[in-house]
Amino acid sequence: MKKIMAGVIALITASLICGSAFAAKEISKAEAKKYHKVGTVSSTKEHTSPRAAMEEISKKADAMGGKYFVITSGNEGDKVRATATVYK
Repeated sequence: MKKIMAGVIALITASLICGSAFAAKEISKAEAKKYHKVGTVSSTKEHTSPRAAMEEISKKADAMGGKYFVITSGNEGDKVRATATVYK
């Protein structure tokens, strides 16, 4: 019983700490009209996948207090970069 309880507590703690659970989410330009613009962010690193660039954008949007973002530009090739507008 103690092992099960410890496992449950560890699982709950891990899910609360997980950054992606609170990450800003990508929305469409049409959806963005419902929210207040906070600013813009861009990926500063050259990533090898679009997902990695979006994760960086999401973290930066979180840091500036945004809940949502719209990708406004991107460059995909050997390296991936992106820019986004952040909304609350």
